[in-house]
Amino acid sequence: MKTDIEVQKLVDSYGDWMLNSRETNSKGSCAKMTQKLYPYDAIFNPIRVNRTVIKNRVVMAPMGNLQMCEESGRPGQKMQEYFFERAKGGVGLLTTGLIPVSHGIDNTVTEPDALSYFPRIDRTRTVYSGWRDLAQGVHAYGSKIFIQVTAGLGRVGSPTCLLSMHKLPGSASLNPNFYIPEIPCLRLSDHKLTRIVKNMGQAAADSKTMGIDGIYLHGHEGYLLEQMTNPAFNRRKMGKYADWQRFGIDCVKEIRARAGEDYPIMYRIDLSLALNETYGEKMNTVKSLKKFKNGRTIAQTLEYMEQLVEAGVDLFDVDLGCYDNWWLPHPPAGMPAGCFLDISRIAKEHFAKKGIKSNAGLLVPIVAVGKLGYPDLAEKALKDGDCDMVMLGRPLLADAQWCNKAYEGRVNEIRPCIGCQEGCVNEFVEGGHIQCTVNPRTGFEDVFPATTEPALRKKKIAVIGGGPAGMEFALTAYRRGHHVDLFEKTDQLGGKIVPGSAPKIKFDFENYLEYLRNQVKMADQNEEFTIHFNTTVDTELLKKKHYDAVIFSNGSVDINPPFKGKDKIKCLQAVDTLVNPDLMKDAQNIVVVGGGIVGCETAYWLAYEQNKKVTVVEMMSQMMDGACTANRGHLLYYMEKKEVKLLNCTKVISFDTGIVNVERITKNVPDPYNTWQPILPKNIANPLAKKVGVSAKEESIPADLVVLAMGGRADDTLYFESLRDHVAPEIYNIGDSFKAARVLEATRAAYRLAITL
Repeated sequence: MKTDIEVQKLVDSYGDWMLNSRETNSKGSCAKMTQKLYPYDAIFNPIRVNRTVIKNRVVMAPMGNLQMCEESGRPGQKMQEYFFERAKGGVGLLTTGLIPVSHGIDNTVTEPDALSYFPRIDRTRTVYSGWRDLAQGVHAYGSKIFIQVTAGLGRVGSPTCLLSMHKLPGSASLNPNFYIPEIPCLRLSDHKLTRIVKNMGQAAADSKTMGIDGIYLHGHEGYLLEQMTNPAFNRRKMGKYADWQRFGIDCVKEIRARAGEDYPIMYRIDLSLALNETYGEKMNTVKSLKKFKNGRTIAQTLEYMEQLVEAGVDLFDVDLGCYDNWWLPHPPAGMPAGCFLDISRIAKEHFAKKGIKSNAGLLVPIVAVGKLGYPDLAEKALKDGDCDMVMLGRPLLADAQWCNKAYEGRVNEIRPCIGCQEGCVNEFVEGGHIQCTVNPRTGFEDVFPATTEPALRKKKIAVIGGGPAGMEFALTAYRRGHHVDLFEKTDQLGGKIVPGSAPKIKFDFENYLEYLRNQVKMADQNEEFTIHFNTTVDTELLKKKHYDAVIFSNGSVDINPPFKGKDKIKCLQAVDTLVNPDLMKDAQNIVVVGGGIVGCETAYWLAYEQNKKVTVVEMMSQMMDGACTANRGHLLYYMEKKEVKLLNCTKVISFDTGIVNVERITKNVPDPYNTWQPILPKNIANPLAKKVGVSAKEESIPADLVVLAMGGRADDTLYFESLRDHVAPEIYNIGDSFKAARVLEATRAAYRLAITL
């Protein structure tokens, strides 16, 4: 198998990077919201692309706009306001999420009855008008916008087209579907591919006419354009597209022919799929990976990029990976900051060394991607020559004002992305539209005003619990003019974020906690906002204060089952272990009970940062069921590298001295280390899945310590007591005390309630 030394080195480093001592805000490290390099002259330096001048070096990444458009594919008010907000925030270049040009050809991109969950740039003048309105609105704030077009999804498209329309997905060659590998994706004919090429040109011509500033080709992550332009997926022996470079070059030439020489063309590409470097020998043993061993090397990709420039491409953004190692092109919380700066530098130095220029006679800018949402890190990357522009996706969802705040030197006011990918990715996978865990306005810009309206009647409000829900509600209500008393039973704010931010790989979560605490601290300087630490609230206290409204956000109680023999072995809750590692310093063999996101993050921390031997026991058939595919894949992959033992379909039955007794099902149990195939949403049935067995066998696992990570239950006792005792005219329950869930649900509920109370 072909491998690249540079790629192998990077892939290997993304597991234990936190153990290497590096300066904060350097590539491959932790990052902080500091402003040591302010003013950011490199970030806010204009750049010319073809004949278009972009006011700064910040590019908004193509975050999927699925389900934001109208069902006809027209960009409506929701989608438009989403982009207008980022333009107002100062972004130089906006890019849309992927827009297929292969309706009627790629069966995965169209819904039954010719509806679309993707925006479209074809078919009707009504659809076109939505793009025209979008472009004009963005231009009002001095930003430029490129439309990202895709040849289609191919093998990474949803196979539900087989159930809903009785049509198979297509691909460059006969390839397995990503979601259900048992479903084949048929080879698309040269005739159909030629139609897609023509559609590319038409989309570019339409985009230019609608006022869109440039076209952006989605050629990475294993989408159809890459399936055609990577020998890993394109194994055609006959026809014009047996040449794996030709389809991409034909698309660029057609766009140039239809849109003219002056229209900017951007191309998104991965320097390597990194599949051989990721999976090694598994490329020979895993059925759904076997065909993909012949991926482009870095040298082949750079040569292909030269051909694309000759055909008319003006700039590139570059990274690594594809869907089958999803955590690479979608770097989650556990990946280091600036994780792909080495990759962008390779491309930039190659073009500079060979003196390659675009058809406009300009050097070809290279855009860096990958956790660059920290102004000091972005500035350093530009000044050090790692890239020419920086691409931010999730950071601009977390804070649309990122650019304005950085320009003004208000970096400590930037709301940090936490890398969870629950709102920006998982939400639309599950059927929703793009949102953000830490920014409840994202995706609702058409519903919630940018500035909260003053309360018609100022109320005296008690907020019980200083976790994310409590702080979000308290801050929003205070900004509307209410008097807020925030009660916290401990000596610090944060709730479950405190243990959740303890591992070094959760540095983004720690940044978010620091941001919330700073916001509360500033509010607490006003007499209308008061924090009460170390205060346990009861109904009598609430009655005496005569509040107009009481908001319960006092969290959850950790589940602690009465396992037989529990007195014979040391047991700790994961949250206690994370905040006080000394509690388990003498333990070497640790069993984590619960393979959800908390259990697996704790296991990862125990294995890497605490150097423990770890086994994770999970009753369900999958580890971290419900977590974002990228976050889940990153943890699973590197836990296997560290020899963390993952036991799914396994039930704890009792404890004994130095032993955890379990029952394990072994028939048709999914591979717990499977990171090359995602878990399907619960409403999507896989008729080809094998049924897990029912008979189990008993086993004993050596253990010095048991760490319980079995979730929590809502701590709603005080809420219902307060309802019974009528402690206030208005009583509400939000966050984990309503239902133990994620920060996404907590902040969303808190904000919605606060702007209406």
